[in-house]
Amino acid sequence: MNLFTAAETTANYASAGAAKAKLPIAKMLLMGVLAGFLIGFPSCVTNMATYALDNNSTIRMVSGLLFAFGLGMVVITGAELFTGNTLITISVLDKKATLAGMLRNWVFVYIGNFVGSMVLSFICAQFGWLSAGGNALAAYSMKVAAGKMTMPFQNAFFMGVLCNILVTIGVLLSLAGKDGVSRFIGAWAPVMFFVTCGFNHSIADMTYCMLGLFAKGNAAYVEAAQSAGVALEGLTWGNYFTGNLIPVTLGNLVGGVCVGALFWFAYLKGASRDKK
Repeated sequence: MNLFTAAETTANYASAGAAKAKLPIAKMLLMGVLAGFLIGFPSCVTNMATYALDNNSTIRMVSGLLFAFGLGMVVITGAELFTGNTLITISVLDKKATLAGMLRNWVFVYIGNFVGSMVLSFICAQFGWLSAGGNALAAYSMKVAAGKMTMPFQNAFFMGVLCNILVTIGVLLSLAGKDGVSRFIGAWAPVMFFVTCGFNHSIADMTYCMLGLFAKGNAAYVEAAQSAGVALEGLTWGNYFTGNLIPVTLGNLVGGVCVGALFWFAYLKGASRDKK
């Protein structure tokens, strides 16, 4: 059989999560920056692929098909992604990692993810990438960003919960594979679902939102957005933090921790006792 069972996968993650919790801080930060880029690139790809489309269903389907390759890149390269690392909950419940070690990983990986996303967004905004289509890409990116950071808090939170249920399932499905193709497809399908549904991923939203925020500093991009009828008053750093970053991150935490706890309870709780 070319797949690990669900029980084997959960046990494997318990050990992998324990190792993640013990990584040196410098490695957490650097591999977090890498993951910020690897999730940020698909955000750029989906904006570029859909900025000239009008039908919302088509936009979501195209975005889902393309964006979903991001998690596979993270898993295969060993980059550190905050949302996936909420599964370290499994390691803590299985007493292979400490709560302090898990929180340490979350904090420094999250910082790395943010830095990677910010650097990528800044480069794209400052060095002409957003000028595609006579600045239409910039206008679209600002529209996407404004929409993400002006959702009601509770909406952003629960869309974050649903998103990370699928992301963490994607991580586990990927780890169930014994070859590269199986691992990639396992990561791809659940992510394709969450993007097509329009759920919110805190790390992906870092790039989506910061592309719009950095674009707002360019007069030509602002003019293109205003001509396209984009409401720019909601596109502020304050709205980003309070309307997206905080609620979506909290939602991602809840979704991921719940999946981790469920898999530990279903497959590892009492497993050591049962073997005796």
